[in-house]
Amino acid sequence: MTLKFSAGALAVTMSLLISGTGHAAEIRVSPADGTEKLIETFIMVEEGDTILLGAGRWDLADGLVLDADGVTVRGAGAEETVLSFKGQTGSGEGLLVTSDNVVLEDFAVEDTKGDGIKSKGSDVITFRNLRVEWTNGPDEKNGAYGVYPVSSKNVLIEGVTVRGASDAGIYVGQSQDIIVRNSLAEFNVAGIEIENCYRADVYGNMARHNTGGILIFDLPSLPQQGGHDIRVFDNSSVDNDTPNFAPEGNIVGGVPMGTGIMIMANRNVHVFGNRLANNGTVHIIVAAYPEEYDDETYMFVPRGVYIHDNTYGEGGAAPDNEMGEIIAGRTGTPVPDIVWDGVTRIPEWLTWVAAENRLYIDEADDTTFANAKMISHMLLPWETSPDRDISNHAGSLPAPAPVELPQDAEG
Repeated sequence: MTLKFSAGALAVTMSLLISGTGHAAEIRVSPADGTEKLIETFIMVEEGDTILLGAGRWDLADGLVLDADGVTVRGAGAEETVLSFKGQTGSGEGLLVTSDNVVLEDFAVEDTKGDGIKSKGSDVITFRNLRVEWTNGPDEKNGAYGVYPVSSKNVLIEGVTVRGASDAGIYVGQSQDIIVRNSLAEFNVAGIEIENCYRADVYGNMARHNTGGILIFDLPSLPQQGGHDIRVFDNSSVDNDTPNFAPEGNIVGGVPMGTGIMIMANRNVHVFGNRLANNGTVHIIVAAYPEEYDDETYMFVPRGVYIHDNTYGEGGAAPDNEMGEIIAGRTGTPVPDIVWDGVTRIPEWLTWVAAENRLYIDEADDTTFANAKMISHMLLPWETSPDRDISNHAGSLPAPAPVELPQDAEG
């Protein structure tokens, strides 16, 4: 007996063989099918399946959860396929992913009570051509994070747009091996934030009309500490002029409106090739963690920071909030392009710091700089002036290796 296979059947068979599963189904669902069908699809999806979301708008009262490995969720476009959570009854995420080898692309999530799209504990996850937005504009009642991978590995975020997050639009926390590229963050408190992460490349992004454009932080009392090997390059952080609307008590609530790039308590951070303009407080600030903490393992100062080959437009003419006033009080107005608080883990008047932990700057001759010498100023306010000699920070550091991700076709 001769077996005959159609071209379509052969293609499906080959797909199943390649995926190594007996499923690899394409599941199509559209708003006409109703929200229950959508929720059921996310519950019942199996490893290797693809969920194809049709064009249109879903109005959802509850968040979605994806816990199957190897799943792709693909819409018809970030303006065409919209998951709206304006009527969400709980305070959770719009979409929570807890599985590995996941691709999320070409759809939008709007008006969640909590975070927009969150992954927790995922290995190999891609966020591509997504939009997360709070359509009422900046509001402290908006969800904290737009796109939010945490405790994840091999994270790729590209072509993503986030607007209106009350903490950070694109936030990657306690994760390893990360690329954030070619994305837009606007009208958030923090546009892009990399916190307590190991090995991240942030490039080709636009951060505008946020409170602060790009933040590289390391905070105490978290499961993963000692953030390191971060490259921030070829981004634009401009016109960050949205008043800070973070809920009271959030660490980003202290970020001054008009901050371009802020590096706090992280190690081996390289900032280069970026464009900074029209940031009212400061273009780049390098600072120690300013709060009290109870964590003996935490290192509160930045170490090994190299800033070079950036371009600076107008800025520093309108310092904001208490931090901005302190900076301006020490440096004058307009605030210099680059400000270091001058805090080290040893008394400031002892100038020796290991070479790999120093701040290095290599910028055009007209770039302005100030070491605010904050500790000395608190101890000897009558005789301590900022150090404006940028040549004291001449030199360089070896660059971290580029991040390579298994799912990155461009890598």
